[in-house]
Amino acid sequence: MMQFFKIFTFYFCSIASLLWVPGGWAKDQTILVMGDSLSAGYGMSLEQAWPALLQDKLNASRTNDQWRVINASVSGETTQGGVRRLPALLRQFQPQWVLLELGANDGLRGYPVVNITTNLGAMIEQSQLAGAQVVVMGIQLPPNYGARYTAPFFAQYETLAVQYKTARVPFILENIAIHNDLMQPDGLHPTPAAQPIIVDNVWRNLADIWVP
Repeated sequence: MMQFFKIFTFYFCSIASLLWVPGGWAKDQTILVMGDSLSAGYGMSLEQAWPALLQDKLNASRTNDQWRVINASVSGETTQGGVRRLPALLRQFQPQWVLLELGANDGLRGYPVVNITTNLGAMIEQSQLAGAQVVVMGIQLPPNYGARYTAPFFAQYETLAVQYKTARVPFILENIAIHNDLMQPDGLHPTPAAQPIIVDNVWRNLADIWVP
């Protein structure tokens, strides 16, 4: 019995030494990015896209946690497609966080804002029921769509964040969309050079939560 106790103590201490780091216990943290081409690395490699850079920044920070960012973004994705795909992703990856960056393709196609809001709300509810915290990432449409459409479209992201008490990144392309040299020739997608700025936009709003 004493021999068993010694062996158990040895293995427990060995495992604990792997998990304990100065300042506390290390935890695995998974972030699921549900997005479209703005997050999928359109026109670049996945390693250049902002979700990969975000993982690098988190793991280089002073947090004790080990971070894994799952980029489940799909170019051309709509909010309705996200509603269909999200449940399986939540079961597969069991994330602590869901970064919700969808709606741009719905808006570019002129879908009713009320429908977009309903779909985004459904994804927030799915995520929260699965135990994940949600970050709503705001998107703005080009001005040629007219203020009667673009204003309520943009406002829905703040409304949803308040309604569901989530964190929010006001505009994913802040300090990017107005600079032609940071946008690809189509005027819709950010360049590789813009990806660190997207990370900065995310970090500015969430660093106090992720790296207290």
